[in-house]
Amino acid sequence: MADPTRASSAWTYARSGVDVDVRDAALKRLLREVRFRPRPDHGRPLAAPGHFAGLVRVGRETLALTTDTVGTKVLLAEELGRWEGVGEDVVAVNVNDLAAVGARPAGLVDTILAGVPDPIAFAGIGRGIDRGLRAAGCALLGGETAVVPGIVRGTDLGGTALGFFPRGRRPVLGDRIRPGDVVLGIPSSGVHANGFTLIRRLLAERSVPLGRPRDGASASLGDELLVPTRIYSRPADTLAGVPATHGLAHLSGGGVRNLVRLHPRVAFVLDRWPEVPPLFRWIQALGPVDDAEMFRTFNMGIGFALVVDRRRLAETRRRLARAGAPDVSEIGHVERGSGVRVPAFDVEFSGYA
Repeated sequence: MADPTRASSAWTYARSGVDVDVRDAALKRLLREVRFRPRPDHGRPLAAPGHFAGLVRVGRETLALTTDTVGTKVLLAEELGRWEGVGEDVVAVNVNDLAAVGARPAGLVDTILAGVPDPIAFAGIGRGIDRGLRAAGCALLGGETAVVPGIVRGTDLGGTALGFFPRGRRPVLGDRIRPGDVVLGIPSSGVHANGFTLIRRLLAERSVPLGRPRDGASASLGDELLVPTRIYSRPADTLAGVPATHGLAHLSGGGVRNLVRLHPRVAFVLDRWPEVPPLFRWIQALGPVDDAEMFRTFNMGIGFALVVDRRRLAETRRRLARAGAPDVSEIGHVERGSGVRVPAFDVEFSGYA
């Protein structure tokens, strides 16, 4: 990992142009101004502060809603003329957030903002969306395509997903997490769709070509970076209605800090973190970027985490294997305390902010 003697010159997400502290402060100001609450017969919002999806009770049904974009990964897709992967990302970044509250995806609407619509790019995006929908078992319900040359020069991609809770299933919000629980991790397929502003800045600063492989890799760097986000809908859906499942987390933007969103009054000790994939080590050395910044910006090889009752560990692993996640591994446990620790890297976060 990074050489601590180079820390003074280390790169951060903020230095690349994305200051999450400034973003969070702006968001808090926005939310303070939104005071309206609808009448009960328009649906009753359920309190799930900090969670991955919003929840609303409509009649006897609870629905989950989430929205996200692919971010600046689309700039790499545009540069390389490779659009299918980011089309799949549109689905993945949204249905994975539904999975993190135990909701089954019902439908997605996409949003495409373009300066000049490119039919070839749109066809590639469509093929990718189709792949993502098949993996998630989710329908495309519609969307919005806006031609806005005064706002964007290229193409921007996002979406909104709707989920539901079948057979009387309750949302999985982490309130049953307790010391002694096990933290399991399902590997990522790569960088997914987070941290690309930092990655692109480092590539530009070091004049790294996208068309050639990095040292030790067989595929080109561009191909590696554009691998689409893994979709975790099936494994999460398999476990969401099981009493032994106490928490679910999508380790996207924010990295391992996302675990704090499940339960702020326990400590997540990730003392069995697997070997970090070479691509992340290469990005870190390119900066350099220190360990804490890597773990708060990237998934570092684990894209989805599950907190489960230790007494049901073997059964849980069997269920996950049948649902398409035989590569799940034990990455840590829950203790008394608060925050998240990754001891092997001397990384500790006291909270999500």
